[in-house]
Amino acid sequence: MFLSLYVKARTFAADLRDKIMPEDGAVATEYGLLLVLIALAIITAATALGLAIKAVFNNGATTLGGTPGA
Repeated sequence: MFLSLYVKARTFAADLRDKIMPEDGAVATEYGLLLVLIALAIITAATALGLAIKAVFNNGATTLGGTPGA
């Protein structure tokens, strides 16, 4: 009997706490972290693409007899 009453009281308190203090901050933090990870992926991909394009142009300049590494 007391255990059932205790469980009901704890459940009521937990439900009340969830209604009063929503966890919106955690959601905003997760979105911020996701945004940072996406930005890092874009920066990494753009850097790799830039280096690959530079290598292609350097190879073309070398093949045509231009100045390499300029």
